Amino acid sequence: MEPSELRRAVAAGRATAAELGLRVDDAVVVNDSDRVVLRLLPCDVLARVAPSGQLADSEIEVAAARSLADAGAPVAELEPRVDPRVYVRDGFAVSLWSYYEPAGPEITPADYADVLMRHHAALRRIVLDAPHFTDRVAGALREVNDPERSPELPDADREFLRDTLGGLGAAIGTGSAGDQLLHGEPHPGNLLSTRRGPLFVDLATCCRGPVEFDLAHAPEDVAQHYAGADHRRLQQCRALGWAIFSAWRWRRDDRMPDRARGRVAGLAQVRAALGRDR
Repeated sequence: MEPSELRRAVAAGRATAAELGLRVDDAVVVNDSDRVVLRLLPCDVLARVAPSGQLADSEIEVAAARSLADAGAPVAELEPRVDPRVYVRDGFAVSLWSYYEPAGPEITPADYADVLMRHHAALRRIVLDAPHFTDRVAGALREVNDPERSPELPDADREFLRDTLGGLGAAIGTGSAGDQLLHGEPHPGNLLSTRRGPLFVDLATCCRGPVEFDLAHAPEDVAQHYAGADHRRLQQCRALGWAIFSAWRWRRDDRMPDRARGRVAGLAQVRAALGRDR
């Protein structure tokens, strides 16, 4: 976020928790991207603060967390001392979560696969109104197809991303019989090592699709331990995931730090994944 917006987001997170009776003397920024994650002290609560335009995503995340906790899923839980919902304050959507101190050994590929399979099993037991993964592909295509949205994207790379997104989105989306509710982005940054074991966070990305779409976000060694994965579809999902990532980095309004490097690396990863698929 821009510095002025970040200050407002921190203030909104602190004020929301304080009004709910939690003691807040300090706020530590844990992550700053399109939304801010704060550790509030000394109440030791994690606040996720998003612009109000992301209110729907925040509500999906809270609904998913409540249902998945009841289903015994390996996910971070909402803060139990307050009403488990999204609070709107000063143009921001604020949700409050339990804070987990990093602990435990490094998550091995086998453990990663195990926790992802357990998470997928719990996702099959809940009902949640979530978009299909192809909606994410369509969003990336809108950025690529509109030069005003992505003015710095070279013509050759624009055509390459357009063909990749359209072709793979259609190819993977045709196998909808095996679709289920997914985490959406279960990459290592969204899997915490805690005293309770590995726990997934950032549930706002929930969508429907094949399990390989989720598995493509995990380290490559994890797939060897995930029973029943279709490795051809997995490789296609890896290429598609990198194509979506690349489209986001070429957006005119992208705020990701070091996005210039991300643009180059993203396109290279798409081509590498497509090469392995062939």
